[in-house]
Amino acid sequence: MVGVLRNPTYARLFIAQVVALLGTGLLTVALGLLAFDLAGRDAGAVMGTALTIKMVAYVGVAPVVAALVDQIPKKAVLVGADLIRFAVALLLPFVAEVWQIYVLVFVLQSASATFTPAFQSLIPAVLPDERQYTRALSLSRLAYDLESLLSPAIAAALLAVVSYHDLFVGTAIGFAGSIVFVLLAHLPAAAATSSELPFWRRLREGAGVFARTRTLWFLMCANVAVAAGTALVMVNTVVYVRGVMNRGDSALGLALACYGMGSLLVAVATPRVVERIGVIRTMSAGIAVTVMSLAAAVALTVVVQSTGTGWEWLLGTWFALGIGTSLINTPSSRLLADASSDRNRNLVYTAQFALSHACFLLTYPIAGQLGASSLTFAASALAAIAVLAAVAATVVARRGRPTIRPD
Repeated sequence: MVGVLRNPTYARLFIAQVVALLGTGLLTVALGLLAFDLAGRDAGAVMGTALTIKMVAYVGVAPVVAALVDQIPKKAVLVGADLIRFAVALLLPFVAEVWQIYVLVFVLQSASATFTPAFQSLIPAVLPDERQYTRALSLSRLAYDLESLLSPAIAAALLAVVSYHDLFVGTAIGFAGSIVFVLLAHLPAAAATSSELPFWRRLREGAGVFARTRTLWFLMCANVAVAAGTALVMVNTVVYVRGVMNRGDSALGLALACYGMGSLLVAVATPRVVERIGVIRTMSAGIAVTVMSLAAAVALTVVVQSTGTGWEWLLGTWFALGIGTSLINTPSSRLLADASSDRNRNLVYTAQFALSHACFLLTYPIAGQLGASSLTFAASALAAIAVLAAVAATVVARRGRPTIRPD
């Protein structure tokens, strides 16, 4: 898998991704603690709202910006987005009101909604060989999972000696490092793109590919399951750990690290699994694991709220949710690459970015707003959503018999 790093362009882009992700991981921990500091046991509602705003930025901003910048060199797009994220990270330590969190999160995530699809759409051009691309996807997923594991662990260690406000400085350093390595990368010359099309045609091009491609229907069902599992972890972990179990700040990092560890183990094994059973079956297994893990989370929530115990059970459940969501996410870009061409790839990746995050517009408010009144109700609702997604994915897979390449 690491053999793809022999390609110097991909190696520099990968390092840029890693350092930015490490900074983002510190941001996740710091933001949760900031929300708890400002809102106490209502921190789940604050995080739910902040993450919903993040999804609004992803869904509303990503397609429009992708169409607007389609003719701009990718390096300029990536560096510009990182500069905005760097500036916002430096402002976050000075937040004193909840509404300020919401404004800065929207700006930062609008920049991320510009950066991520442009970055992802570059990789097939840098690594056109399908086997190398699959390994690059797993390595990219491994980077996300290492971030989920290492960033909370680093944050937990740092919180023993510094304030959580200082973690935002680490976030800014991560974005600065990303700028450096993007500038060092020699990106491929732009191929023929969709830029000849009128703006409004470009705006709907990616969604049109989704509408006519059966494999991407399956991907949309899988996106819903991922959103259900991820929302419980990202929104309510701080409530379980600090609000219900009364554990310290470092325990939040440990809980998030368990989620990352489950995802990490899957990312390492995914290339061989995909080669043996295929993309669709691998993702179907991930949907099943996510559903079962959310069912376990419902039982966990009942026990935790009634007894205040269940710490080890929570770590195990988060570990399993990491496994399930990674089985879905890691190979999913194979479907996007095979459903797109050089002409429309950036717009198709942007459509996936927007449509997948649109699912969080449903799950984040459920996790945050319902969780503020009843964690059990929120966990049950998320489990029910995952079940419905699993049923829909099964129907699509059986009726359409999707393969890796669409008709």
